Amino acid sequence: MKVPVVDPDLCTGCGACADTCPAVFEMGENDVAVVKNPSGAPESEIQEAIDGCPAEAISWKEQ
Repeated sequence: MKVPVVDPDLCTGCGACADTCPAVFEMGENDVAVVKNPSGAPESEIQEAIDGCPAEAISWKEQ
């Protein structure tokens, strides 16, 4: 199973991921995106958020 992860060192806090896929991503402390529910949306919707991240801070991790 793969899950989305956010690299907090790369995240610029733009909020695009939370706007695109709010069931999975939210803005946390210091305006850094966090994964709140890794299985909260279809992979295609999560991939759209990954592709739309201008900082390329989101990726898939195998678990």
